[in-house]
Amino acid sequence: MDDISTGRADARHVPDGVPDHLRHHVGGEDVDSAEGATFDVLDPVSNETYLRAAAGKAADVDRAVAAARRAFEDGPWPRMLPRERSRVLHRVADVVESRDARLAELESFDSGLPISQALGQARRAAENFRFFADLVVAQTDDAFKVPGRQLNYVNRKPIGVAGLITPWNTPFMLESWKLGPALATGNTVVLKPAEFTPLSASLWAGIFAEAGLPTGVFNLVHGLGEEAGDALVKHPDVPLISFTGESRTGQLIFANAAPHLKGLSMELGGKSPAVVFADADLDAAIDATIFGVFSLNGERCTAGSRILVQREVYDEFVERYAAQARRVVVGPPHLPSTEVGALVHPEHFAKVMGYIEIGRTEGRLVAGGGRPDGFPTGNYVAPTVFADVTPDARIFQEEIFGPVVAITPFDTDEEALALANGVKYGLAAYVWTNDLRRAHTFAQGIEAGMVWLNSNNVRDLRTPFGGVKASGLGHEGGYRSIDFYTHQQAVHVTLGEPHHPTFGKGDRP
Repeated sequence: MDDISTGRADARHVPDGVPDHLRHHVGGEDVDSAEGATFDVLDPVSNETYLRAAAGKAADVDRAVAAARRAFEDGPWPRMLPRERSRVLHRVADVVESRDARLAELESFDSGLPISQALGQARRAAENFRFFADLVVAQTDDAFKVPGRQLNYVNRKPIGVAGLITPWNTPFMLESWKLGPALATGNTVVLKPAEFTPLSASLWAGIFAEAGLPTGVFNLVHGLGEEAGDALVKHPDVPLISFTGESRTGQLIFANAAPHLKGLSMELGGKSPAVVFADADLDAAIDATIFGVFSLNGERCTAGSRILVQREVYDEFVERYAAQARRVVVGPPHLPSTEVGALVHPEHFAKVMGYIEIGRTEGRLVAGGGRPDGFPTGNYVAPTVFADVTPDARIFQEEIFGPVVAITPFDTDEEALALANGVKYGLAAYVWTNDLRRAHTFAQGIEAGMVWLNSNNVRDLRTPFGGVKASGLGHEGGYRSIDFYTHQQAVHVTLGEPHHPTFGKGDRP
């Protein structure tokens, strides 16, 4: 196996003040589960239980939804002016920014993310709140006039209790991505964080209290997806569900929400292509595609995990890519030098390792291939690269969600487009070429919700985020988030005499 620069394999950093028990947060109070149930939470470096969290079930979700509904119907939050809510959200951002190092330390410990990347995610969480705090104040709604006859305008209103179900990869940032717009628009919320990584979610209650969010607006229920998450999706008093997670879970949520006709926003799985044409800047393309699949431990929905390379530069690309992948630093998550840490959970580690074994029969292994040298324990996977992967291979078709990439050659633009679109997913895509006409034409043909041209996943928060096919339903980001979390009521005002036909003018009997 390739030699990989590492820190001490047995290094395990436990932050000061890590709790040994987490409770739900309902109506402004921390509470245990009604049945007293708990579940174990493991740290990814030792796979030892470091805390027990309250395991929410239907009764706990009922309590949280009731508290959120009271805060919506009777509390001040939905009736506050946008500027007043904006001030609270800016204070939330201030608190998050002031504690970014602590948040990153806890997130890294809980999820296995490298500390430097966890710090970036904490800062982005603050920026998410600032963005929506500003956007809700700047929000304008349509008005249409028919001179002398009618005025029509849109009255935007919060919907009610929003159910937010978040994943275990970059959990704190992705929680902020949903909490920011849901709260900015005047809704109240029940958050159900991923059971693998509940630690950072438990900090929100204190942050919101310090920022002045009214009691009951934010509620948190820990628990398993099939119990707490399922109860939240099926609850009749939760009209909105925003979910980020795998596609199979999204299908279940879609089916369970259907009887209640809930509003759904679901960002699901991905198997995103990175298409490298022969005229591309190979230095930039290699750097970007290395980062795009190995950052965040490869546990990212927008990872460019299929790299399609034009045959003229294919051999050079594979050789250089593999050499650079072998230099990626695997190490304990808390070390600043670490570029790939430990995968989140032993169950996920086993899944990724299983795909690597499948890949040995489906492609040519040119880097990595399993557990890195010097790491006999913990959920460590060496950055792994398979070349010459055919489009019918499982590692080409299926989402692995780890530091594993498949490289496939192509000859023509038409073949590249067919390969790019030849999976069930359609979240993101990346195109590398110096031909401007080709870049824009190719982007139009790709079945993906987001396309980056000569760039790696650098997002303007005003743009829509979401996928097509098995990668999602609906879009969030910018005004799309505002639209999702609000009713848009059309009000029609007649000017002058009413204009309508009169029925019933016939002769009376």
